Amino acid sequence: MTADNDNTMQSQGLYVWQVENLLAATKALDGHWQPATGQAESSNTSEETNKQVTSTRIATDTRTIKTGDIFLALSGDNFDGHDYIDMAVSQGAIAAIVSRPISTDIPQLVVNDTRLALGQLASYRRQQHKDLTVIAITGSSGKTTCKEMLGSIFGRLAPTLITRGNLNNDLGVPMMLLELSDHHRYAILELGANHIGEIAYTTEIVQPDVACILNIGTAHLGEFGSREGICQTKAEIYHTLNDSQFAIVPDKDDFTNQLRRIAEKHTSHVIGFGNTDVSASHLDVEPERSEFKLHIGNQVHDINLPLAGEHNVNNALAAAACAHALNIDINDIVVGLENARPAKGRLNSQLLGMHRLIDDTYNANPHSVRAAAKVLAAQTGTQVMVLGDIAELGDAAVSEHQSLGRTIATTGINVLLCVGEYAPYTVAGAQEISDISAHAFTDKDSLLQYLQPYLQEPQAQPCTVLFKGSRSMEMETLINALVEE
Repeated sequence: MTADNDNTMQSQGLYVWQVENLLAATKALDGHWQPATGQAESSNTSEETNKQVTSTRIATDTRTIKTGDIFLALSGDNFDGHDYIDMAVSQGAIAAIVSRPISTDIPQLVVNDTRLALGQLASYRRQQHKDLTVIAITGSSGKTTCKEMLGSIFGRLAPTLITRGNLNNDLGVPMMLLELSDHHRYAILELGANHIGEIAYTTEIVQPDVACILNIGTAHLGEFGSREGICQTKAEIYHTLNDSQFAIVPDKDDFTNQLRRIAEKHTSHVIGFGNTDVSASHLDVEPERSEFKLHIGNQVHDINLPLAGEHNVNNALAAAACAHALNIDINDIVVGLENARPAKGRLNSQLLGMHRLIDDTYNANPHSVRAAAKVLAAQTGTQVMVLGDIAELGDAAVSEHQSLGRTIATTGINVLLCVGEYAPYTVAGAQEISDISAHAFTDKDSLLQYLQPYLQEPQAQPCTVLFKGSRSMEMETLINALVEE
């Protein structure tokens, strides 16, 4: 690397990976360098490797490799990154991180486990950035929206790294941390979990200064066995806190007391949102926005939130609590919240003739479906919910779908159209409560054949149609079919 290149990297705030810090980061995994094929007999192998390995980017996907990158070869049930090292080389990779060396033209850092190496590298990078403040959030629903709100608050104050898309698992979280530049002053990181211990693992890596739990729902109930299990798993986010750091706890949750007790074991700085330290009054929830008074301590401020639903008011309170923990001025919090925008597939609205279509298809769990039904019930016209199956509920799937049907019916919406294996149970639950027009479909095509003429009838009343379902159901394809017709 030339001095000019070095200066350019530093001016951009890019972190530079080299032989020594890569070794230091992977020491616990017995990291050691294997020279490029053909260099093994050379007496100055180490010197050659040192010259070759200077990079600002570690990539795990050959489709995104750029010249000068280091390729980290992950292995999964259906793929092995080691099979793609030559492809990475052809695209400009200058080194590889592997769990078994292969014959190739670039140096390789050999470690015990590349998946763990990804976490160790991210942890090392986090530790090098002493003036970074990290906010980590988890919960059964609302993580993405709260993350966007926090991004809107902090992104106006200083360079801020924000979790992109759904990179919130044991691979995605370290991938995000590896995108840190030295210019970043804040990082807003979303931590998800679909198995026990996952949040403990990612929390150890990110070392949050503020750790927030939004709620304890029934997402991934099949994996955790009970809501108590979900509570214990989510509470892992508090485990690295010390007494100079902050725990944010939901006041209006079934597990509030348990979460507060766990948080208080680690820090005396526990902030509640919903009823206590940060709260809302004078709620006016409109079809596409929400107005309320934000209370932080003895300060009160009017908020015009450009997102619908009482659940989003709660997300805003959580974001405000995180910002308040870091002494952000309430005026900056207000500006950030009022400029927040929903992520794609999160209650996005569009018109189709005289009808309104609401896209809430990003994902679903019982908690978020109930929130969506409340949003729909506040809309004008005939209210139609199009609901796909909720995944990962395990043995509770039938009872959870029946319960959802009952809850949806109590909101007073007019029509419920369900699709998937559990659709009949949701419909049955709804019909226990009211004479709601509820129908089950085995596939999306048959549902579409019902819905299209319903919306096109000459005598049709204006409808608001909300689409929701688990990611695996890809419910957005129904919206696309209607819009493109």
